[in-house]
Amino acid sequence: MPLRAASMAAAPLYVHRSNFLSPSQHHQLPPLSSSTLLLKGRLNSDSKRRRFVLVAQAVDSSSTSSSPPSTASAAAADKSIVSDDQLSLSKISFGVVGLGSGVTLLAYGFGAYFNILPGSEWSALMLTYGFPVAVIGMALKYAELKPVPCVTYSDAEMVREKCATPVLKQVKTDVTRFRYGDEQHLDEALKRIFQYGQGGGIARRSAPVLQMIREEVTEDGKYCLVLAFKAKDLQLSDFERRQAKFASFFGPGITAEVGKGADDLYEVRLISNTQA
Repeated sequence: MPLRAASMAAAPLYVHRSNFLSPSQHHQLPPLSSSTLLLKGRLNSDSKRRRFVLVAQAVDSSSTSSSPPSTASAAAADKSIVSDDQLSLSKISFGVVGLGSGVTLLAYGFGAYFNILPGSEWSALMLTYGFPVAVIGMALKYAELKPVPCVTYSDAEMVREKCATPVLKQVKTDVTRFRYGDEQHLDEALKRIFQYGQGGGIARRSAPVLQMIREEVTEDGKYCLVLAFKAKDLQLSDFERRQAKFASFFGPGITAEVGKGADDLYEVRLISNTQA
C-alpha cells in the first residue's frame, strides 16, 4: 500500500467523472463540455495517509473567444441623437439683435449728449439711428415665431441628402429657424389641409400647433420626417380623414401616416419613397 500511494503521488491523474459519481449524481450535475477532472494526491501531516481531491476544470469557449458586436448594439449606435450645436443665422433672433442694438445706441447717445460718457460729437448720430433701430427690433420681436425643436437620429442624418425629397428638406429648414409675421409654423399647409371655416373643415381656433419635428429611419430603411402637433380640440379621426391630403400637399414621392402620441399630441409621419 505505501508503494501504491507513493506512485500515485508522483504525478496528478486525470480521470473521467463517471468513475467517482453514482448514477443518481449524474442527473444532478450539468454536462461539462470540454472539461476534465483533476485527481490530486495530498499528504495529510497528521495521519500520514493519502487523500484525493476532485477538482473540476471547465473551459468555456464562449468566454475566451471574441464574438462580433450584436446587431442590437449596432442598431442602438445608429439611433443615437445628433447634437445640433453649430452656430448659424437661422438660430439668431433678429428681433433681439435689433432691439439690443437700438437700446444700446440710445443709451450711449443720451450719456454722451449729457457728457456722462465720452464721444459727445457722435451723440446726435447715435440718437438718430438708435431710435429707428430699436423700433424695428421691437417690431421684429413682436412678430417673431420661434423655431421648433428638432430631434435627428444618426441613421436619418446619413440618408437625408440621398433620400429626403426637396419638400421635406424645405419643411425642416423652415420650421427650425426664426420666422416673422407668421401666426404659426406650416400655417398655409394646415389651412389647406384642415380647411378652416369651410364645410367639412375645422374652426380656426381648433387648428393644430406644431410642437416639434423628428428625423428617423423606418424599419424598411426609408427616411421619415415626423411632425408632432398639439391639438386639444381634435381627435385622431380628424387626422386620419386628412391623411391623403398630407401626402398630397407634401408630395410627390411621399407616403403619409398618422398616429396618436402622448397627451394631446398627434404625429404625422411623412415617409420618403426613395430608398437608400
